[in-house]
Amino acid sequence: MQDQRFKVANREALIGVGLVIINFAIWFGFAYGLGSGDPSEYNYILGFPEWFFYSCIAGTVFMIFLIWITIKVFFKEVSFEEQEEEQ
Repeated sequence: MQDQRFKVANREALIGVGLVIINFAIWFGFAYGLGSGDPSEYNYILGFPEWFFYSCIAGTVFMIFLIWITIKVFFKEVSFEEQEEEQ
């Protein structure tokens, strides 16, 4: 019989991989989508090029919020103590 902790750890690891993929997609989309144009035509937000602001600053704030929500909703506390099975 497989320990329940391994099922929880595997599920949470897959959620973590999903979050990394979302983070990369956001970063790549904004950095190469908005940043691929002529630098003389860039728009600026708070002194940063628009592509940098959205991919690095706003993307990071969004990911911190998304990770916080994910931890609150999908992750659960698991004891690391060995549990003795009673038969």
